[in-house]
Amino acid sequence: MIDFSFNFPKDRSPRLLFIGAHCDDIEIGCGGTVIELLRRYPDAHVHWVVLSSEGERKKEARAAANAMLRGVRDKVVTIKDFRGAYFPSEALAIKDCFEELKRSNPDLVFAHNRNDLHQDHRIVGELAWNTFRNHAILEYEIPKYDGDLGVPSVFMPVSKAALKRKIALLMRVFKTQHNKQWFTPDTFQGLMRLRGIECNSPSGFAEAFYSRKLLLGGGE
Repeated sequence: MIDFSFNFPKDRSPRLLFIGAHCDDIEIGCGGTVIELLRRYPDAHVHWVVLSSEGERKKEARAAANAMLRGVRDKVVTIKDFRGAYFPSEALAIKDCFEELKRSNPDLVFAHNRNDLHQDHRIVGELAWNTFRNHAILEYEIPKYDGDLGVPSVFMPVSKAALKRKIALLMRVFKTQHNKQWFTPDTFQGLMRLRGIECNSPSGFAEAFYSRKLLLGGGE
């Protein structure tokens, strides 16, 4: 498979923005990619945003972000308290939040798939495209009861070490989710194995994304 590598600016560190509707979404959807990107770009500026959290979930969100971004010097972790499962009715306030995030002018934005059947995820995906009009956006996927997994077009191969770190962190930190029958190591590993097959990943594992627009460069 042809590798189109990241083309970040050469005169400064890359700026990465990760947005999740809920406390474990970023880790589930692109945790392996976070690990791989930060291994390649340890000097990256990272803005990590969780939009819905309360009680123990807020503690878990911050603990997971700190663990994922361990060693990153230039980072901002933002934990908001928008009401989970009610994002359609809170869209105006969330849009204001996105406009604030836009000021950082990220090079690459990670957000939910716009076609996700979960209403909170879908609003995040829609507002990402509504707000970041001239930015590169990769939409990650979340396995769930709704069964909305599709055919992604962008893949990030993930090493076995990154796979193990991602899954270990999910199971160690997000203990409030252990009562959900789908929140298991084999769910996360199974999906990453499938995506690894689809992109012929050297490790056998990958995370996948949807992209509406990508600029290949050139035209100077």
